Amino acid sequence: MVQYGLDYTRCRWILPLMLGIAVIFGLIALAGRGWLESETLPYQHQASLWESCTKFNGEPDWTCISLMDYAWGRAAAATFLVGYIILVICFALAIIAFAIDTLRFNFIRGIGGLLFVAAVFSVMGLVIYPVKFTNEIDMEGVNMFSWAYGFAWTTTIMEIGLGFFFCCLPNYEDEILGNVKPTYFYTSP
Repeated sequence: MVQYGLDYTRCRWILPLMLGIAVIFGLIALAGRGWLESETLPYQHQASLWESCTKFNGEPDWTCISLMDYAWGRAAAATFLVGYIILVICFALAIIAFAIDTLRFNFIRGIGGLLFVAAVFSVMGLVIYPVKFTNEIDMEGVNMFSWAYGFAWTTTIMEIGLGFFFCCLPNYEDEILGNVKPTYFYTSP
């Protein structure tokens, strides 16, 4: 990306595209019912960020309790949701920043800072959830944190990685904009 500069049309939109993928992964994590799963018969357990459902082998319906009745459930949901909202704001700001013909590099560094703030909120929610869930909710059999919880961690890792990219990009401003004379390592005899 630095070799061709951000004027190279396909490379210009890589960072906003990666932010868009992180937004999609975060939405899957927020809506998914696979934060915790258990298939150890005769007991089945499924949990999301919002509720925990159990079912025994003979029962036709799931018995669900809301995690919003617990203070830690509200805290985990609120912190992850705040991190997700900041991520969506960063995505919108990145679209605006890269759509302008002349890039505003101080603006891009601010997006990186916001991504680190979003990552802090997301990590707080992702640590509160499993610690308090395993202490407060009765579970039987083998339970595992599953695919939706994995999508939440993937979103958080992308926030951290993209935060580094957005913060470091202004360091290469002259190279990206083509203001530096290229140096050639080939010397003629």
